[in-house]
Amino acid sequence: MAGLTTHVLDITRGIPATGMKVELFSEHEPVKTFWTNAQGRTDAPLLTAEELRTGKYELVFHVGDYFAGEGIRFLDRVPIWFGVADVTRHYHVPLSVTPWAYQTYRGS
Repeated sequence: MAGLTTHVLDITRGIPATGMKVELFSEHEPVKTFWTNAQGRTDAPLLTAEELRTGKYELVFHVGDYFAGEGIRFLDRVPIWFGVADVTRHYHVPLSVTPWAYQTYRGS
């Protein structure tokens, strides 16, 4: 199944990051805005197979707003830039995050 998806894990508490704002850009142009659900995922794919195009993309995760309720403001927005070369493949971009650090990789 081709397309683009993400999920966010709050590894400080060991839970999915619920209610985090995620913005998607293509070639620096805004495409869509999402919020993560109770599983730390978006309710729909960021891009379906029909919407996915080759090119450069950016996901911006609003980490600072997510952790602000705990009085912690170190990371603000976490941008992840990546490229799509083959629109027949699925691209999954997960984020593991704490208030002070993050990690990402190309998931499956």
